[in-house]
Amino acid sequence: MDGKQLGEEILKEVGKFVIGKEDVTKKVLCAILAGGHILIEDIPGLGKTTLAMTLAKIMNLEAKRMQFTPDVLPSDITGFNMYDEASGAMVFKPGVIFCNIFLADEINRTSPKSQSALLEVMEERKITMEGVAYELPRPFMVIATQNPSGAAGTQLLPDSEMDRFMIRLSMGYPAFSDEIDIIKQKRSEAEEPNTVLDAETLMQMMIEVENIYIHDKIYEYIVSLVTATRNDEYIKQGGSPRAGIALAKMAAAHAFLEGRKYCVPSDVQKVFKEVLIHRINLNTAAKGNELSKEEILDNILKRVEPPRVSRK
Repeated sequence: MDGKQLGEEILKEVGKFVIGKEDVTKKVLCAILAGGHILIEDIPGLGKTTLAMTLAKIMNLEAKRMQFTPDVLPSDITGFNMYDEASGAMVFKPGVIFCNIFLADEINRTSPKSQSALLEVMEERKITMEGVAYELPRPFMVIATQNPSGAAGTQLLPDSEMDRFMIRLSMGYPAFSDEIDIIKQKRSEAEEPNTVLDAETLMQMMIEVENIYIHDKIYEYIVSLVTATRNDEYIKQGGSPRAGIALAKMAAAHAFLEGRKYCVPSDVQKVFKEVLIHRINLNTAAKGNELSKEEILDNILKRVEPPRVSRK
């Protein structure tokens, strides 16, 4: 079964549990195949946690969930050293982070100190405790959910942590007919999604994504788009080189799910906003003109001319 078929199987299975969110699910799957971390921002009750846990079960990966509250400590996440009387030595007790998919539920409801415990883990897939490094399982990714900024009891994530998420997206309210189906749906709590692939197959798919061909003109297009965010009259802080790297990886994953072994400009365009939206900060002119990040990024997509490329 090729990448496109596997992707369709995964989307079909997720669709049994998360109704009407095929586009969101596909972009989350792209980020997983690209080896990135995912931030889902929206109000409670729209299926953020259900989507993350369903994907983990479909891929037969070990998933652990932590509800981020003000009393969560960094050691709860990463682990800690504890004195063992039997051996007379300090023994490392792994935290909840040691898994394939770590679901950080409502990550912006915990303290900045606990949020920062994820910085090394997200960048290097390891933690360091008293000079000793502990590697995490492969594959490893963080899927974090957060409530919109300004919601009661929330703490803003630092820019350094936001930049480590490959994409940020929103579930959004369901369509009218989809919401009727959600309300009518009667599903046993014991019912589980079918397993479509395993960790080994996922790792192979990730290798294939890394080998997707990207023409130099596509790389130039990616850099032109990121550069445009730095020069836009309404953006105070644009995307860093890490944004360009993430955009290239996401575009490759999108091409893979489309059944191609090469990227085209539309692969970049389809994932551009999700990769850049949490990496830019607007200035007062944007706020004065009541412009949203989405509108500004849409304008950049229209303004930057896509290249004409062939497969070679």
